[in-house]
Amino acid sequence: MSPVAIPYAAVKSFEVPAPWRQALPALTLLLLWMLFLYRETGAAMVTIWARSETFTHAFLVPPIVLWLVWRQRRLIAMQTPVPTVGAFLLIAGAAFVWLLGDLVAVNAVTQLAFVALLVLTVPTLLGWAVARLIIFPLGFLFFAVPIGEFLMPQFMEWTANFTVFALRLSGIPVYREGLQFVIPSGNWSVVEACSGVRYLIASLTVGTLFAYLNYQSNKRRILFVIVSIAVPVVANWMRAYLIVMLGHLSGNKLAAGVDHLIYGWLFFGVVIMLMFIIGARWAESEPVAVRRGAGSLVSKPAVTLTRVWLTTIGFAALVSLPHMALWGLDRDEGGDSVSLSAPTTLAPGWQAVQPNVADFKPAFQTPSAEINHNYTSQGRVVGLYLGYYRHQNYSRKLVSSDNVLVVSQDPRWAQVSSGRRVLNLDNKPVGVRTAELRGRVLAEKANEGRLVVWQMYWISGRVTSSDYLAKAYGAFYRLLGRGDDSAVIIISTPKDQVGGGDAVLDSFLSTNYATINELLLKTPKNR
Repeated sequence: MSPVAIPYAAVKSFEVPAPWRQALPALTLLLLWMLFLYRETGAAMVTIWARSETFTHAFLVPPIVLWLVWRQRRLIAMQTPVPTVGAFLLIAGAAFVWLLGDLVAVNAVTQLAFVALLVLTVPTLLGWAVARLIIFPLGFLFFAVPIGEFLMPQFMEWTANFTVFALRLSGIPVYREGLQFVIPSGNWSVVEACSGVRYLIASLTVGTLFAYLNYQSNKRRILFVIVSIAVPVVANWMRAYLIVMLGHLSGNKLAAGVDHLIYGWLFFGVVIMLMFIIGARWAESEPVAVRRGAGSLVSKPAVTLTRVWLTTIGFAALVSLPHMALWGLDRDEGGDSVSLSAPTTLAPGWQAVQPNVADFKPAFQTPSAEINHNYTSQGRVVGLYLGYYRHQNYSRKLVSSDNVLVVSQDPRWAQVSSGRRVLNLDNKPVGVRTAELRGRVLAEKANEGRLVVWQMYWISGRVTSSDYLAKAYGAFYRLLGRGDDSAVIIISTPKDQVGGGDAVLDSFLSTNYATINELLLKTPKNR
């Protein structure tokens, strides 16, 4: 069959050609099947949109995507939908990534994979030619994924660095520890709301859409997206500095409490508006041929109805496989609960005592079992916290942004430093996280009322200090059918002990790790 040229006038009234009357019902049913099958992942996304101001804008992403596709409807109608089984390899990869993410309850991974599967329905059922016409709307759909909060610690650090630097340039003396700093007029701290991540995500989303609609040159589009990333970051630094200055100069009567958040959004809004006004000066009008869909495109031979539905069935079956695998793994693992008891003696010479070290307990949420005990030897005292996790899910998991040593609003403790070091445990190099905590009220002596804290993850006998490796080990062991038993090991001691806190923790862990490992390996089950 020879190719047939379809003029623009034939589709000006937007009548649905026969090939599309076959493909669109299949695409609709496939999308409905995807939404049903991955409904928990989709519901988790919507829940985050609703509860987090950082991602509220995501409610607008699906309608914007539909509108962007609708703008291209005439050009799309001039194409012939061609199912592409070659996309099945990409579908299998995205489905497997979703499975790995769900095995270790990582929302960002499962949601990115879910959106990728939705996007892949277009090239699979309609062909790559159609997908290229709406490549931007398909890519823009990824802005619906609530991801980016992992940037908060780094952004908080940068904000604190700039604020302290700017204050010193302004001639104001500053004493800083971690994310807390003191100036003559009072105490300040950089918390999650000060990180600027929400400004960055909002600016990047709107800036990307602005660049697509106002520029035709990819060079200008990319440049504006880069600007939409840099501007909110720098604006947030200036916002933090100006708020502290307002508080300082007004005797803490301005920019105190919730006022500083209101001032922050007003400042951000003005900056972003100026960015768009300046960017509009270099706007490029859309070419007439593209805007009106003028000209004609060459159609391909019609595709049989059998091929359309066979491709649809194959896609539907492929995306069902991860759920079948999860069903089999969950059935094999059962539903045993956990009991964990603190031993009265660890290695020789280390005896359990009360009370706990400085009344400190890490902020790890909903463990299956936990112990928080003190051990002493020759005048040295160490606090041991074990948080054990079994049958993890999205509300109870070992590695989570909610699981930290100290929350930012903790009334008792503040974390002032963090780091990493490598130890030799069982003749193997093992990384641990290190941190220093101090009481919210500054003590007269430098080390008084301070704790040295070490942390590491234990996953079925394997130890790491990395969040990513802990997740990877957890997914690997679950795929092998060994379950997801994991724990966090946290030890703490006063910094002002003889020999120093780090030396005490090093001695304690070297002496007692074998006992702790054995305790975790033999954690009993309650049936």
